[in-house]
Amino acid sequence: ITAGINFSLSGLPYWTMDIGGFAVEHRYEHAQGKDLEEWREQMTRWYQFGAFCPLFRVHGQFPYREIYHVAPENHPAYRSMLYYDRLRYRLMPYLYTLAGMTWHNDYTIMRGLVMDFPEDTAVSHISDQYMLGPSLLVDPVYTFRARNRAVYLPARQGWYELYSGKYFAGGQDITADAPYERMPVFVKEGSILPFDPDLQYTSEKPADPISLFVYEGRDAAFTLYEDEDTSYGYEHGAFANIPIRYDESDGILTIGKREGSFPGMLRERTFRVIPVTKNNPAGPDSGTARAITVTYTGDQKIIRLK
Repeated sequence: ITAGINFSLSGLPYWTMDIGGFAVEHRYEHAQGKDLEEWREQMTRWYQFGAFCPLFRVHGQFPYREIYHVAPENHPAYRSMLYYDRLRYRLMPYLYTLAGMTWHNDYTIMRGLVMDFPEDTAVSHISDQYMLGPSLLVDPVYTFRARNRAVYLPARQGWYELYSGKYFAGGQDITADAPYERMPVFVKEGSILPFDPDLQYTSEKPADPISLFVYEGRDAAFTLYEDEDTSYGYEHGAFANIPIRYDESDGILTIGKREGSFPGMLRERTFRVIPVTKNNPAGPDSGTARAITVTYTGDQKIIRLK
């Protein structure tokens, strides 16, 4: 974790590692009993961490790393790895935008806390938490059988737990729940976080509808970036940006006029806007979350959230 943060701080935006380690301890190669239990949990925790790295990579010599080789379908290790695989795809609009920011604006995807919270001296020596992009505070679990971990929530803004939307004040240490199947992740107050529908692979279908989770409490802004996905047209201007901003004082979300275009671009799309507040928690697993449906054709849309 610390190596990844330090690589990113030095200007290398696409750091990653082999989930599980490429060459493992011999006791894991034909693991039984306690060794098998530990291997499965190590893979689960490493997979959770890997899902929130710039590159999500499962690779190794032996034992085989496909999730069905790690554990059977009814095992919490399998269920957790499947969940984070799906979550990674659902976060594609966010992650792809970060990749666009990295190419066009020299952004760094995996961010040491000192980069985003320089005035909070409490983050200066934190080496096992980081930001993924501007919104997600990632807190990997790396101790066998741990079911919680200490987390520092940076000061001067609040934080929402990703899965449930529960609100926490910033500037405090908490003991975050970390059941076997989940790793603590928090969303910064004043964030706009886009989610795709479920995908099996990136080009399976257009990114439509997109769910926009708006984490209220502060002004927020996010520019959704898109291009042709697998071509190099973006190097020659074939890409589009959709600016989105939220004004806390009047509760207005503005989806701005689309800038740019590229072959195959969706001319009309649907956004599902989901406000998240202290009193209205919601997360990507909240099937009953209140959503405002917006049809977008490239012109400015204004949505009142409160």
